[in-house]
Amino acid sequence: MGSLRVLASRISYVGELGWELYLPVEQGAKLWDMVWEAGQEHGLIPVGIGVYGTTGRLEKGYRAYGAELDTEYNVIEAGMALKKVKDADFVGKQAYIQQREEDPIALMCTLSVKDHTSSTGEKRYMLGMEPILTLDGAPITDKHGRRAFVTSAGSAPSLGKHLLMAYLPPEHAVEGTDLLVEYLGERYPVVVERAGATPLFDPNNERIVG
Repeated sequence: MGSLRVLASRISYVGELGWELYLPVEQGAKLWDMVWEAGQEHGLIPVGIGVYGTTGRLEKGYRAYGAELDTEYNVIEAGMALKKVKDADFVGKQAYIQQREEDPIALMCTLSVKDHTSSTGEKRYMLGMEPILTLDGAPITDKHGRRAFVTSAGSAPSLGKHLLMAYLPPEHAVEGTDLLVEYLGERYPVVVERAGATPLFDPNNERIVG
């Protein structure tokens, strides 16, 4: 089928050894055909952008702007602090150092749904923005008055689970803690699978290193 000149950029936001290929838009169809043909012997299958934005991202516990990352929570609460602070000055350095020295008010967690069955026997799958509750149905609120809710939700096909991400106060951000999520007027059991940035899928990043 000939050849094409592309710019290949290595990415890992999907939790795999992935690449983005850049070339003029009018060559996109040809590139697709070439990749598709070359991948047949390797069992290549086409998937949509949902892997990038939802499934692969949630399996790896990656945070997303506008969902987990916003002005309401700091980088420490998001579980994204680096081990060290560089010596050079930068905008926001003093605030960042202060945040590192303080105990977090909340912590980003990954939860899984234990039972999706509604009162009518139908399976319900959360989409995001649903409140997280204690087992007795009480709202969960941190010391800053922020209520816990699902920031992102979606299937994790590699794990066979439906995952939720949510900020929880330290007393609830404990792996194995049972809680509830309210969806369409009903409550469903969930469990805290991870507290912090360690992913459920490939926690040692062996697949990314490839």
